[in-house]
Formats: sequence, structure tokens, C-alpha cells
Amino acid sequence: MKCTIPEQQKVILIDEIGGYDVIKYEDYPVPSISEEELLIKNKYTGVNYIESYFRKGIYPCEKPYVLGREASGTVVAKGKGVTNFEIGDQVAYISNSTFAQYSKISSQGPVMKLPKGTSDEELKLYAAGLLQVLTALSFTNEAYHVKKGDYVLLFAAAGGVGLILNQLLKMKGAHTIAVASTDEKLKIAKEYGAEYLINASKEDILRQVLKFTNGKGVDASFDSVGKDTFEISLAALKRKGVFVSFGNASGLIPPFSITRLSPKNITLVRPQLYGYIADPEEWKYYSDKFFGLVNSKKLNIKIYKTYPLRDYRTAAADIESRKTVGKLVLEIPQ
Repeated sequence: MKCTIPEQQKVILIDEIGGYDVIKYEDYPVPSISEEELLIKNKYTGVNYIESYFRKGIYPCEKPYVLGREASGTVVAKGKGVTNFEIGDQVAYISNSTFAQYSKISSQGPVMKLPKGTSDEELKLYAAGLLQVLTALSFTNEAYHVKKGDYVLLFAAAGGVGLILNQLLKMKGAHTIAVASTDEKLKIAKEYGAEYLINASKEDILRQVLKFTNGKGVDASFDSVGKDTFEISLAALKRKGVFVSFGNASGLIPPFSITRLSPKNITLVRPQLYGYIADPEEWKYYSDKFFGLVNSKKLNIKIYKTYPLRDYRTAAADIESRKTVGKLVLEIPQ
């Protein structure tokens, strides 16, 4: 397979902190690769809330900064030292700077070779699900090892990660208490496995949690909202409960005294996916799980909408409005 690789490509980048107006669709150099790297021509890339943290300055980054965290596509060049991939291989992978026509990644990194003849729709599905499915798998296995019979509080239950967590928690035999902002979102969360529903816009979350758990509280809270729900999560946990905090959708959690965890012996963790897939063995374990669950259709990845790469500004506004359900995907121009 021969592919003419251009010197310039289209990307989505930011070169300053700000609102949606700092998002730019521009020409940018195609990266050069080292002896152990792959150059991938991207077809689809998933949209994740974390991009807004870099744009708003919550997370630091060098600028100009090409956005993106996951993608699927085809290997179009490889370094001389690469032996485990060939030009023409279709892949799905996790890396920075995937809102681009071309991305580079280490051949030993978090990249998964796909079967020959993988369809366009399958490429879209892998790009949509890789980051969020692996996040949900590792968090329910390691951040808090969910057990049969556990009561689990799940915020943003109709978002991309939320819908995956609903399904995995049900597979594990847990009782999921889903929190979302509308009845429509809660209906979808229930379809994906949630057992108990709380409408955050009109119900007292803590009161409902205590009602559903007979006053005991939950074994774990998976909270991606951040500042607005931190106190609720702490209060909703039972003795020896585990607080899995993994997002800042409403803003950063303000500083607090660690002694507040002591009365109920609460465990507080702030995990990130990369800490669970850093070793090749870990990556193989979780990527194999992902592939098996998705290909067997035991796990359903709901794609909300597919946008052209140039329309990422619209996609960003949609996901940050909290009005979307499931995953947003960008299609890369070929």
C-alpha cells in the first residue's frame, strides 16, 4: 500500500486560553516519526470533555496545542525499528493530538491492530468507544472493584462514560443509582442498565440515595461532575465507601481538609486511565476486554452524532451544554 504523505495537514488546535472562539481549524505540519514510531492517517476521532479543560486552562499545555485523545485509522508510515505493524494496518489507539489528519504514536504504545477488512462503521465505533470503555473497565476493576450487590451512585449517567458504566455495573450485578438532569436522559440510562433514577434538576439527590439504600448509603460513587456534586458524593457514601472522582464538568473541587474522610473511613481516589494501561501487559488486558465486549455486542456504544472535523467548535458547544447523550465523533477529511 503506497500513500503520498503531505507536508501539511488540517488539524483542530488552540493557541490561547478562552472560549469556543479560540478553537481553530488550520493547516499544521504533518509530524515526522522516529525509528520506533508509526504515522497514522486518521479516519475518526472521539470527542471527550477533557479537551475543554485544556482550552479553559484547567489543565496546562504547551501551545499551539492540537486537541484529541483517541482515533482510528490506517498506518501509512513506520520507523525502521517497527516490527509489530505494517503499512496498511488498520488501528485504533489512544494518544494526544488526534484531531488531525495524521498522528504519530509509539509502536509499543496504546495502539491496537484491527482485523483486516474492518469496516468504516467499525472504525467509527472503535474511535467512539476506546477511551471511555477502557476508562470504565479499569475504574470498575481497579479504582473501585465493583462487586455483586454493591450500590453505586453514578453521576452524568447518560454521558459517554456514564452509559458504558451503566452496562458494566449491571454485568457485575451492582445496583446502579443513576443521576442525570432530565427524565429523557434517565430513561436512556435505565435502558442501558441503571436500576434507580434521580433527576438532579428536581429531586434531592442525597434524600433519594438514602431512600434507595434504606439509609445506609452507597458502596461507591463515580463522580465526573466535580465541584457541584462533591459534597453530595461524600454524604451519600456509607462507612468504608469509595469516592471515585474523575472529572471537573462543573469546575474544580475546592480545597478541603483530608480529615473529613475519617468519620466514615472513606477512600477517595482520583484515577486516570493512563495509570492503568502504562505497561504492555495492562494495555493488552484492557484492549482485549474492549475488543471482546464491543465485537460480541455485549456492550453498546451509543453515538450521539458524527461531525466533520472542521465543525469541532459546534461539537464542543454541544458536549459542554450537557444536552448530549452518548458519544460525539469527528470524521477526518481524507
